[in-house]
Amino acid sequence: MRVQRILAIFLVLAVGAASATAPDPADSRLPGPELNLTLQAPITSWDEAIPLGNGLLGGLLWGEGNQLRISLDRGDLWDERPADGIELDKFNYRTARQLVAAGKNDEFNRIFDKAYDDLHPTKLPAGRVEIALPAGYRLASFELNLATAEGRARAADAEPISAFFSATDRVALVRVPGTDAVSFEVRRPAGLAKLGYPDARAGEQDGARWFEQETAGGRRFCVFVASRRIAAATVIALTVTSTRDGADPIGRARRLTGAALDRGYNGSLEPHVAWWRDFWRSSRVAIPDAAALRHYYLTQYFYGAASRRNAPPMPLQGVWTADAGGLPPWKGDYHNDLNTQMTYMAYQAAGHFEEGSAFLDLLWNLLPRFRRFAREFYDVPGAAVPGVMTLEGQPLGGWGQYSLSPTMSAWCGHLFYLHWRYTMDATFLRERAYPWSREVGTFVLSLLKPDTNGVLVLPLSSSPEIHDNSARAWLMPNSNFDVACMRMLFLGLSEMAAASGQAADARRWTEAATHLGPLHANANGVLKLDAASDLTESHRHLSNLMSIHPFNLVTVEGGSSDRREIAASLGDWDRLGTRGWVGYSFSWMACLRARVGDGDAAWRNLDIYLRAFILRNGFHANGDQLKAGYTSATYRPFTLEGNFLAAQALHEMLLQTWSPTPGVLDTEVIRIFPAVPHAWADASFDDLHAEGGHLVSARREHGRTTWLRITAGRDGVLRLRDTFGGRTIRWSRPGVQKIGSNFEVTLKRGDVIEGTIGGL
Repeated sequence: MRVQRILAIFLVLAVGAASATAPDPADSRLPGPELNLTLQAPITSWDEAIPLGNGLLGGLLWGEGNQLRISLDRGDLWDERPADGIELDKFNYRTARQLVAAGKNDEFNRIFDKAYDDLHPTKLPAGRVEIALPAGYRLASFELNLATAEGRARAADAEPISAFFSATDRVALVRVPGTDAVSFEVRRPAGLAKLGYPDARAGEQDGARWFEQETAGGRRFCVFVASRRIAAATVIALTVTSTRDGADPIGRARRLTGAALDRGYNGSLEPHVAWWRDFWRSSRVAIPDAAALRHYYLTQYFYGAASRRNAPPMPLQGVWTADAGGLPPWKGDYHNDLNTQMTYMAYQAAGHFEEGSAFLDLLWNLLPRFRRFAREFYDVPGAAVPGVMTLEGQPLGGWGQYSLSPTMSAWCGHLFYLHWRYTMDATFLRERAYPWSREVGTFVLSLLKPDTNGVLVLPLSSSPEIHDNSARAWLMPNSNFDVACMRMLFLGLSEMAAASGQAADARRWTEAATHLGPLHANANGVLKLDAASDLTESHRHLSNLMSIHPFNLVTVEGGSSDRREIAASLGDWDRLGTRGWVGYSFSWMACLRARVGDGDAAWRNLDIYLRAFILRNGFHANGDQLKAGYTSATYRPFTLEGNFLAAQALHEMLLQTWSPTPGVLDTEVIRIFPAVPHAWADASFDDLHAEGGHLVSARREHGRTTWLRITAGRDGVLRLRDTFGGRTIRWSRPGVQKIGSNFEVTLKRGDVIEGTIGGL
């Protein structure tokens, strides 16, 4: 099957790798029709629908027969009421430490799980629009046009129905061609009744229908749908408004939909298409695996559809909250023990910085709340991010061993660091990345105390989500997970301080990193959970391997000790097997295997993920949907982090830039095609972003790199690892020197250098 997949994709490569000497024009970066998501009707489940969205609003297009459904979501619809019955006087770190010391794990769980076990806080679904198509109309297929972010529903021998969620306005439009009458209904989410809300107030006037729902805290939201006959078609405009927009959600919805209908479907579509054209221009990838390439482009589309500045960032399900008659699984919240960090780790290389900034904006805007959380829960200065939180940053608890772990804050800080490293934006560094991360560093450092050996240790330690919420979940401080998160935070702070001209701060953070002590490895070199315990069972979270990926603290270039730990640890994970994994475990392992240069293992894990752990519309499912025995989990709920890890795995195969000396400014090394599977004889990419702010393009033909181009992102020495097997390189500018394993050249920001590699 893999051989057939490789052969089939040569048509894709004909578009992407026709030239080995120059990149394609920007407009050719639009995803072609072969990359579109196409599904046969019927679609009878909301989680297999065509996903549409504009960051704030989301929609799922599905249906059967002559019934077309659009499940609706809005990112800021939340019930933020704290759970009933929380023992606020005990909900603090002091109590947690006392209970752990006394061995009272059941009481610990009773106190710290309560905030999560209640129905609220929770993300809220918005509702559903059901469109009755003309009698005799039978839906045959659905399609997502990636280039234009437009959904289509087709029947045999009929012009397709089309729909889009405007990239420039907070409204969606549906066009149903033909002269026959079309009717629609607006459905309130049934699950809202569980929260004790009053019935929605429905209304109908001048061809429009709506309901307005009162929620908690005096807030209201409105789902509003209006229609008009325009040019032999029925055009339907819909939106979701709320009291966050103003005091009159119905009036605002009426104005939004009326203006959209005045512009007409095509008039509203034009600026929407222009926005998406700009989105796709940022970069381009071509690989000889059709399934992986389609999934990659679909996942990049998710950034544009579900993550925008001035809108909430993606929680577990993005802007596609469950439409299954209940409330969303796992509250549809923000899990900062893996999910948010991995969701926002693939935008940097692709260049979607505006979309990726949505999560950083939320973390920045919540800084006052995080300061209060550090003070009130932990009783220390600085800022602490709850490991599991609501849109407004409220700590949700639930398995408090991880949801209230202080090192989740450090992992969030890594995203600020990466955003700066990939953009080299001095203003962002000065005004956001360093100030925010410094507050988290202050918080973490305030918790650390030296042990008898002078090693800085936390009062409590764990490793997500090892041993669930049992007493065994408490590990000996510091776990390898905690060491990795804190060391990366402190080294990143040191580097950011040095770049900001704050040398004393840089030395302080470097010293803090040093005093965390070494990672814990057993006699065979296997990275342990902590100093006392090995990982002894298959597990979904690669927490003891964080130092390898994503943090690069243990690398294949770090000496014999590092290489021994990598080989031994990965061998141990192979020995334990995958029964305890879920979908994201495979795409994360694909990233990790690529990071250590094992392209074949990376592809093997990615291939399993793509075959067994995505629903037919591409959403990452946690359980094995083939029931092929890859894991013991076969459950269905989707979350998005697995998708973004899969996209990042491709980036890791094609391009890596990391420093062999973490924490030292401007020492990154570019590695082109560092982990390409042997079966991928041909591949290419244009304008992928690298650390240091560099833009990189390259071509690989017949198993060898033939051309590269780098646009410098900063002044100084550019280092490129020699992965070209000693072949002759013709450089476009003088001054390139071979120093050790690297080519080095001094460039100014914006300078371009190309290399043509001979000896095929």
